[in-house]
Amino acid sequence: MSDTNLERITLAGGCFWCLEAVYERVRGVHRVENGYSNGQGPTPTYEAVCGGNTGFAEVVRLDFDPAEVSLRELLEVFFTIHDPTTLNRQGADVGTQYRSGIYWHTEAQRQLAAEVITEANAAHGGRVVTELQPEANYHPAEAYHQHYYARNPEQGYCAFVVAGKVDKFLASFKRLVK
Repeated sequence: MSDTNLERITLAGGCFWCLEAVYERVRGVHRVENGYSNGQGPTPTYEAVCGGNTGFAEVVRLDFDPAEVSLRELLEVFFTIHDPTTLNRQGADVGTQYRSGIYWHTEAQRQLAAEVITEANAAHGGRVVTELQPEANYHPAEAYHQHYYARNPEQGYCAFVVAGKVDKFLASFKRLVK
């Protein structure tokens, strides 16, 4: 990261297109990159990750300014726009690559994320399956996956799945919209 004021967090909550489309609209988020994290092996491809045998999760890596948006606020958005109670699944997307995860970069992030997971677990009757691990073996996704919703809003998945998550964010977090 070039700006020393920015922090980085990596999140998995189903298809990375959904998370990216939301976080690109969040005040204080300076960069969103789709990628693959916390799997095994060399540089993964989308096809290999979708095969389900790499252990990689589809993730977004966020660079954000904590003076503009807190990590707690980013995690509140996270727990609102995806279902943290379904193991290896978001809607019709099924497989370990679609798991719910928070991949931290500092001990302070780990501690805060653990608190927020505890709160989310209480709100969801103890059913939260979000994993909490340090980010490991991160790789950016292919170029065609970056800014996917912005470039393809009429594509079927974008129109029917991603747009709903964007709308939910816009309705629920007006204070955080850029």
